[in-house]
Amino acid sequence: MSAYHRPDAKNLQSLRDMANKLRIDSINATQASNSGHPTSCASAAEIMSVLFFNTMRYSTTFPRDPASDRFVMSKGHACPILYAAWAEAGLFDVSELLKLRKLDSDLEGHPTPRLNFIDVATGSLGQGLGCAAGMAYTGKYFDKSDYRVYCLVGDGESAEGSIWEALSFASFYKLDNLVAVFDVNRLGQSDPAMLQHEMDVYEARLKAFGWNTYVVDGHDVEVLCKTLHDATTVKDKPTCILAKTFKGKGLPGIEDQMNWHGKPMGTKADELIKILKDNMSKEGPINLRPQTITATVPKSDISNIRFAEPLKYEMGQQVATRMAYGVALAKLGSSNDRVIALDGDTKNSTFSDKFRVAHPERFIECYIAEQNLVGVAIGCATRDRTVAFCSTFAAFFTRAFDQIRMGAISQTNVNFAGSHAGISIGEDGPSQMALEDLAMFRSIPGSTVFYPSDAVSCERAVELAANTPGVCFIRTSRPNVPIIYGNDEVFEAGKAKVVRRSDSDKVTVIGCCVTLVEAIRAADKLALDGINIRIIDPFTLKPLDRDTILSNAKETGGRIITVEDHYEWGGLGDAVAGALSEERNICIKKLAVREVPRSGKPAELMEKYGISANCIVKAVHSMLK
Repeated sequence: MSAYHRPDAKNLQSLRDMANKLRIDSINATQASNSGHPTSCASAAEIMSVLFFNTMRYSTTFPRDPASDRFVMSKGHACPILYAAWAEAGLFDVSELLKLRKLDSDLEGHPTPRLNFIDVATGSLGQGLGCAAGMAYTGKYFDKSDYRVYCLVGDGESAEGSIWEALSFASFYKLDNLVAVFDVNRLGQSDPAMLQHEMDVYEARLKAFGWNTYVVDGHDVEVLCKTLHDATTVKDKPTCILAKTFKGKGLPGIEDQMNWHGKPMGTKADELIKILKDNMSKEGPINLRPQTITATVPKSDISNIRFAEPLKYEMGQQVATRMAYGVALAKLGSSNDRVIALDGDTKNSTFSDKFRVAHPERFIECYIAEQNLVGVAIGCATRDRTVAFCSTFAAFFTRAFDQIRMGAISQTNVNFAGSHAGISIGEDGPSQMALEDLAMFRSIPGSTVFYPSDAVSCERAVELAANTPGVCFIRTSRPNVPIIYGNDEVFEAGKAKVVRRSDSDKVTVIGCCVTLVEAIRAADKLALDGINIRIIDPFTLKPLDRDTILSNAKETGGRIITVEDHYEWGGLGDAVAGALSEERNICIKKLAVREVPRSGKPAELMEKYGISANCIVKAVHSMLK
């Protein structure tokens, strides 16, 4: 690593001037929108000036250059100063800042990847550091590159547990290419932050989490330059710079005062801007530009990822879809070296362990920290560096729902695999049973929700997910289920399969995985009474194959029964009902779990909660009456 060269007095003054210029830009932008957070910007001005005009290596012609340094604004409400930094660096004209928060502008109230210099959306606080850790992990272990990752964290958001999950992860994996800068400006939105300016307490906590830690004056550009350089010399530890700052710094009467969070300067703006200009040199910031990119990265091709070997199942063979997920993931990893897997200490149950055994260098154990698990996956997937598959019990993704919804805003392509779905897991009881996961993932904008019914369709779901943009969810089940499809069966998202049909079918029954098996059993029982039913496997609940469902329903008298190992709200039944809501002469009966279940054997539970073959038989008889 190169020796430190102290910027000369002229450059240091230019960095101070740039900090004030960024404050002025932030005031002007928030004045124009009559909303925003200029005081939160003001505390970070020197940090942003030094990062963007002295430390970071990046390009304004290609902001997402894979070889450039990354920056994550975790305290997303301070985005006006981030936008200002890019504008002052020359990416776009400074006058564009006056379009902040306007409907026709991508300079939104919090950053999103609609902007070509934003990797992940932030604003739901506490999430940026996990994403930054994923970027840093990718840089160190997958790209094996020298680019660095910087994350600006607000002191208020450091109360979030997800921040501490990320801190633990980064130190465990020795992410020495990651620098977190805590903007400790003392004040939150409605109250002072927990620790205010107790810098010694922050320092003790960060050191206890295994971070190389500096406590600095966050408004001293010379100290910031030196500290950020020193961070590049540290090995096997991530660095945290605890910057003591003041909210509204440089704004007399507002600096370090409560009740200025999220408020433009109003009638004070002109006076404050004049004061800031008076504190700048006559020349203003001169000769400041981004540092040249020096890192290199390997090429990555994540298009058209297919299995390199065929499927080898036998009809009727009993295989759990969670097992098929692990098998498929390992095969996919052999086909493309950019496929990675992440898990939350459930790999021997989700069977992602098969990927770990086959490709240990591309497996990330995130331990029991699901929010960080998702954040890291989102970070790993940025700039198309990896195809990330993220797995745990489906029930545990609920605690990371905020990260998942922010992933959609981040335009992520992360694939989520949730095992142990529904009451069919048996004796573990309701805390382990995913019964709301389909509703959750269906609600994510742009998501694709796979619910494969056997090992063949599950493997194909994994292959399709790797090539499908947006958030993908693959729901897998614990029990073994029979193979019902040939190894060469072709599957598509949004295309259902008619599993059983005759010319005399009276009712269309729709089920997935364990309930599809129950539907087939019910069909055999009903056939003894001379009643035939049509059976459909939707394969994906989103998109749902409306046309196939509707055409088959019309052939069976408009009668549909949905059967799902899920709560009745937001799952298969609601998906079908919503898709056919404008159709006349359609009657839909939903069989689903309608109360918090209890422990028991899978067959007992499915009978008790109304989704067994016997229950389907009763529902068919009832509907025909």
